[in-house]
Amino acid sequence: MVKISKKRMGYGISTVLIMISGLLARKLAFLLPEVINDYLGDALWALMVFWGCCFLFPNLSNLKLIMMALVFCYLIEVSQLYQGEWLNQIRRTTLGGLILGYGFLWRDLLSYTVGVLLGGFINKRNTHP
Repeated sequence: MVKISKKRMGYGISTVLIMISGLLARKLAFLLPEVINDYLGDALWALMVFWGCCFLFPNLSNLKLIMMALVFCYLIEVSQLYQGEWLNQIRRTTLGGLILGYGFLWRDLLSYTVGVLLGGFINKRNTHP
């Protein structure tokens, strides 16, 4: 049986909770102001990526985790500039669309930065007294 540390378990639970929150935010978008809807989903997605990085690499420094998550998020966003048919077929699936997105938006980079930095701030506060 695989033993998972308490720290890693917390990161895994955080990843799943943020994933659920992001999906719920999409379903309840009609309840939120448009300006929040424009940024919330992407910020939550980036926060989920950050917690996922923490889960996969729990012993890396907070700064390295922040950088890793930001690079991943930015690369996904930049990949949206390429609209090849094979990649668009993946994007048309539910999971592919959630992971890869559909079109490049500069504001998404801001959302990703806010989401990842929020995760880094929370992680720093919880790992260092």
